[in-house]
Amino acid sequence: MVHDEPVYDPKRTGSWLICTACGTQFPTADRKERTTCPICDDMRQFTPPTGQAFTTLDEIRSYAKNVWTPFPCDDRFVSIVTEPKVAIGQRAVLIKTPRGNVLWDCITLIDDDTIEKIKALGGLKAIMISHPHYYTTNIEWARAFGCPVYITSEDEGWRQQTSGHQIVFEEAEFDLPIDGAPSGIQVLRLGGHFPGSCVLLHGGRLLVADTLVTTPSGLGGWDADAAGAARAARPPGMNSYAFMWSIPNMVPLDPDTMRRMWDILKKYEFGSTHGAFLNTDIVKTAPEMKRRVLESMQIQTAFMGFKGHALMEEKLD
Repeated sequence: MVHDEPVYDPKRTGSWLICTACGTQFPTADRKERTTCPICDDMRQFTPPTGQAFTTLDEIRSYAKNVWTPFPCDDRFVSIVTEPKVAIGQRAVLIKTPRGNVLWDCITLIDDDTIEKIKALGGLKAIMISHPHYYTTNIEWARAFGCPVYITSEDEGWRQQTSGHQIVFEEAEFDLPIDGAPSGIQVLRLGGHFPGSCVLLHGGRLLVADTLVTTPSGLGGWDADAAGAARAARPPGMNSYAFMWSIPNMVPLDPDTMRRMWDILKKYEFGSTHGAFLNTDIVKTAPEMKRRVLESMQIQTAFMGFKGHALMEEKLD
């Protein structure tokens, strides 16, 4: 129980301003008080050519809905995406565990239908957000389900609202607690895109958001042609991920940062990765997935001109 915390009340917050570019909610309905979005004014993001604009949850609820799509490879994971697209268009992922449900990342739209569906599945025990671009309406979600929302200490300064539901953590690697006990969900703070950017690992599936950016060549199907005929193996030298400080502005991460990310990630096994958007899922085997991550880091390092960097000497056991 969070004391002195307002309860979820869509009428009270439905008119609050929401940035149309990133989906972040601000605790005011006054368009003279709020004229800019600090998230979009940051060099990692952007304000559209048409200029800063705001919407509200009331407006979004009038035309949009959340669509549910179970992972084809594992129905313990369900993508939740708003249609038509709102702001960045990322997905939240509902993760079903024996100890309760956890939401990975957040989307702006929360409405009665979404709340009813999640409560029918047992509600939420926790929300874990990968980085500030997906903070959106996290407090509305936390209040609706009476659960904590986890945010890294390195990125807490990007919060546009604070709440007693928010738990700011400092650990680089930890098991996300549910009702005070381990859940089996590993949170890995890799950094990179933001200083506190995280990935989540559960059941051999690595949810990467934008911390690892899934590339078209990572998703490409070289095992068969469009008619199903067998083809040769995937060509060598293809990447599966890019590692970006800014995705929309195409600013890559440096080799030292990628090396720090790899030093954490290489300790874990995972057989698939699942990016920030629908259809950014790579499902293979654990050895191949780790090989793809390391090869992608080394491809980026080499083409940035750092062929002598220590990351190029890393090998899998």
